[in-house]
Amino acid sequence: MPSLCAQPDVRSAAGPGAVPPAAITPVATLEVVVANVLDQILATKRAEVEHARRVRPLAALQAEPTYIVPTRNFYGAVTAPRRGGPNLIAEVKRASPSAGVLRAAYDPVALAKAYEAAGAAALSVLTDEPFFGGRLEHIGQIKAAVGLPVLRKDFLIDPYQLHESRAAGADAVLVIAEALADVVVVDLVDLARSLGLWVLLEVHTAARLRSVLEALGDSWRPGVLLGINNRDLGAQMVDLSTTERLAPRVPRGIPIVAESGIRTRRDVERMHAAGACAVLVGEALLRSDDVCGMVQKLSGRS
Repeated sequence: MPSLCAQPDVRSAAGPGAVPPAAITPVATLEVVVANVLDQILATKRAEVEHARRVRPLAALQAEPTYIVPTRNFYGAVTAPRRGGPNLIAEVKRASPSAGVLRAAYDPVALAKAYEAAGAAALSVLTDEPFFGGRLEHIGQIKAAVGLPVLRKDFLIDPYQLHESRAAGADAVLVIAEALADVVVVDLVDLARSLGLWVLLEVHTAARLRSVLEALGDSWRPGVLLGINNRDLGAQMVDLSTTERLAPRVPRGIPIVAESGIRTRRDVERMHAAGACAVLVGEALLRSDDVCGMVQKLSGRS
């Protein structure tokens, strides 16, 4: 199979792990019955977790061979010094509530291979199905095909999902502070680290950044990155100045990942100047006719 980097358009690619459009809920037609999209997602997630717990109890997750396989060093890949700017975490997803369907013919494995070939440092894989068109099994499919560390990007609200992530083969998990009480954030971060999972702890506002820092106490947990999301998850509005406003409030030594709204090399440089050691990019890559070329452009390699 030829490399997707040699082909100008990976949007029509199909292969192992490909998801036909009919297989998922068409995100563009979802009825938003709650003004705040985040509230709707979290309500759906609570029901999903309870169902998953009944279908696969904790003991079944812990019995999976992948549960004890050492994780790849997501933290090291993202924080490694790099000439030319921050490291790139490339996102694998089919859709989002704000943008609708990004790739009608979605092949997560082919995308992951293209990202790796073009020089991405790590991968972010969406596993939420009703809102983002993802699946948990994509993590294992992707890890079997590439050597990059993989972040499970989902809305984690319960310790069960961390065990689920470990069993699925994830190397790291996203913990969204805006969606959780401080005590839950601390519990999830500490459990994730005890399971060997690296953590991207995400905030969007100065108030949540302050409260999370206070909740975590005197010492920042080793292996935890601070993500600053430029997107307001409730209003689904993006403002790159969010990273610029919040980064100076982050204590020295805590690595920052800038997320959302990063579309050009200039945006990448702007986030790096603000203090980000890495940027997480999805839509700009997924909408590109030349995924590999876009990875190289954002990374300053072209």
